[in-house]
Amino acid sequence: MTGEDIVTLEQRHILQVYRRAPLVLVRGQGARLWDLEGREYLDLISGVGVASLGHAHAGLARAIADQADTLLHCSNLFYHPLQAQVAQRLAALSGLPRAFFCNSGTEAVEACLKLARRYWHAQGGAGRAEIIALDRSFHGRTFGSLSVTADDHYRTPFAPLVPGVRFVPPDDPDVLSAAASQQTAAIIIEGIQGEGGVRPLSDRFARALEETCRRTGAFLIADEVQCGLGRTGHAFYYQKLGLQPDLVAVGKALGGGVPVGAALASERVASAVSFGDHGSTYGGNLLACRAALVFLETLVDGGLLAHVGEVGAHLEARLRSLAARHPAIVDIRGAGVMWGIELGGPADAVVAEALARGLLVNRTAGTVVRLLPPLTITAAEVDRAMAILDETLLQATPGAVA
Repeated sequence: MTGEDIVTLEQRHILQVYRRAPLVLVRGQGARLWDLEGREYLDLISGVGVASLGHAHAGLARAIADQADTLLHCSNLFYHPLQAQVAQRLAALSGLPRAFFCNSGTEAVEACLKLARRYWHAQGGAGRAEIIALDRSFHGRTFGSLSVTADDHYRTPFAPLVPGVRFVPPDDPDVLSAAASQQTAAIIIEGIQGEGGVRPLSDRFARALEETCRRTGAFLIADEVQCGLGRTGHAFYYQKLGLQPDLVAVGKALGGGVPVGAALASERVASAVSFGDHGSTYGGNLLACRAALVFLETLVDGGLLAHVGEVGAHLEARLRSLAARHPAIVDIRGAGVMWGIELGGPADAVVAEALARGLLVNRTAGTVVRLLPPLTITAAEVDRAMAILDETLLQATPGAVA
């Protein structure tokens, strides 16, 4: 099939909910991708943070093939050897001893919201159901996760959503403190708001979260789907903020491309759970767990976390040098290998020009060019990407300095 054939067939049969770039990708290796015509691209999106080990990672490919040849799925009616191993690894990284496995970050958020409400119901506080979320937040597209997502663009077509959610600014501790009460079941945050423009929470706001949860007893839910599992140079970004949440949602990077998510919980939260309270047909299947083990072993035992710290510092330095050169860049925000380049106008032209030059980046929050490369990206690949981005900005933004 030609690229045109594929696009035509999709337009005829696929629900049109994605505005795709005119690109048919067929092969990958590390931080590189190739399209149907054989053109090569340097990938600084990594499947929106999913291809954490890069494309066609040899160890992951071998493990997936071996597991497919052994046993893919047996359902959660029975034990299998891998689920507990992944949970143990995640417990060691997060400080939260319990895990519920699902298939995506959205499902993990959904589980966290349900578990928070389940706890208060078990305590006889069925009316303690309010959730506080942050302006500019994005937590997913299912009804629960969408209900704690702030952007009206996502919300309005599906109203009414789950009730009992209120939003507060992510930079005003006083408003947060005043909003929380004994009716607040949980406060949900992203340590770095990804879809909201790659905006890290401040230490000041983190201290307000800590104090507010202590004062009211509300649970803290950390959505680490995008910023967690090593992407920022920390196992979890809440650790950088000095927070210890009661519930954590993870996904994206965990399977290195194989769909898997998890809700991590404290013993206090887990103590309220009964058989049948939640479930997932595919959650924690052997294939997903095998992929997650490869990723976690590489992250910790294979030195990948340390690598992100080093290459992330190099990426930041190159980005700040780029910002000094281009007046169109308003701000640089992020950590590790998660960065946002805020422009003085819409980012679409920069994304399109980068694509034409063989660099894959994407736009978020309208004016932000987002970078989410594989955690395995090298300093040399960063340099190549920054050179392309430099040329792109010269071409696509007004007032560029040649």
